[in-house]
Amino acid sequence: MGEVAVDKRRVSFALYRVLAYITGVFLLGLTFLAMPAKYLVGETSMFALVGAPQGWEHWFGPESPLMHYVVMPHGYIYMAYVLVTLWVSLDRRWDAGRTLGVVLAGTVPILGFVVEHRVVKSEKAREIEAERRAAQAQEPAPTG
Repeated sequence: MGEVAVDKRRVSFALYRVLAYITGVFLLGLTFLAMPAKYLVGETSMFALVGAPQGWEHWFGPESPLMHYVVMPHGYIYMAYVLVTLWVSLDRRWDAGRTLGVVLAGTVPILGFVVEHRVVKSEKAREIEAERRAAQAQEPAPTG
């Protein structure tokens, strides 16, 4: 069987991109679905603003199952996101400020998507520039 060459930089970056989107989606679910269901809807919730819809009472209040379906997975996925972001930052020699900014972007709804887009754009530009420099270095010097 033949060996398959794997570029670790591309794998880590692809994993970062996937986890950035998954983290963002779960954070949106946490912010706009699970937390309001636990704290704002239902007679037993802490800040009961409205009653739970009839027949759906078990989805709202302090014992909402959404906490298990959204909040817990979000926590584990965010931890994986942080570790993969550290892996990418070490591979690509990011400074501490950029690394911290990317990690913290996963804690603000919508911001994670914006930061992921900007990171991808800047990293692609860096790769294109590195390829251009490599191509220039390989060109033979003009003689004459």
